[in-house]
Amino acid sequence: PNSREKHIALSIALKLRALIQSNYPEITVIMTRSTDEFIPLYERAAMANRHKADLFISIHANIMPGSKATYGTETFVMGQHVADYNLDVAKRENASILLEADYETNYDYDPNSDEGHILMSMYQNAFLEQSILFAELVEKQFADYAGRKSRGVKQAGFVVLKATAMPSVLVETGFMSNPKEEKYLLTEA
Repeated sequence: PNSREKHIALSIALKLRALIQSNYPEITVIMTRSTDEFIPLYERAAMANRHKADLFISIHANIMPGSKATYGTETFVMGQHVADYNLDVAKRENASILLEADYETNYDYDPNSDEGHILMSMYQNAFLEQSILFAELVEKQFADYAGRKSRGVKQAGFVVLKATAMPSVLVETGFMSNPKEEKYLLTEA
């Protein structure tokens, strides 16, 4: 009720960029956006591919419709759908494709169809093992150093993960549908 995912995700991404640059000046951070603008999902992955990125991190804030109690972090990697929950999350994330002008030209499936998600799940991710290892480190940081509840590493067929040619993760930093987590996500912490 008090926030928008795009603002939370951008704020976290800008802070992460600053931390990486100050602690690892040899690393070049390429942002898909550094202002409040919409970048189509296919273009986010394409940017990383064009720059031959070594790692792709997509930052989000989750929502659990109908539940104000669900909380915690979770980090996704590309892979087979391992539960109906992951398919539902992928459908919600990929629904933003429909906001893109002429989306039929850029995607060869209906993002709301089960068939589209089955096709995505069949896509082979050459960097799955590295993605899982990095995702485990992300969740360990959340749990051990930030004191957050980790909901673990999961696999899903998110478009931004499917289209990248490097280890890739999609990080859900918390649940905006939980009033305590929403409040936390809006703080400097």
